[in-house]
Amino acid sequence: MIRIPLPPLTEERRIELGKVVHHEGENAKIAIRNIRRDANHQVKELLTEKEISEDAERKAEAEIQNVTNTAVSKVDEIVAEKEKEILEI
Repeated sequence: MIRIPLPPLTEERRIELGKVVHHEGENAKIAIRNIRRDANHQVKELLTEKEISEDAERKAEAEIQNVTNTAVSKVDEIVAEKEKEILEI
C-alpha cells in the first residue's frame, strides 16, 4: 500500500474550489437548458408536420419545462451542498 500525505486545504484553496464547483454547476445548467431547447424544437417540428395537435404541443412543452426545473433545482441543491462541504473546516 502506498500512502501519500496530503496537507489540509487552505482557506484560499477552499474558496477557489468553491468557485470551480459553482462554475461546473453553471455548465450543468447550461447543458440542461440546451437539452430543453432541443426537445422544444423537436416538439415544434412535430407540430409543423401535423403529427401532434397544438394542445399536445403545449402539454409537451409544459412537461419539458417541469423536467427542466426539477433538474436545475437538483443541480442547485448539489452545488450548494458541495460548496458547504468544501468550505467546512
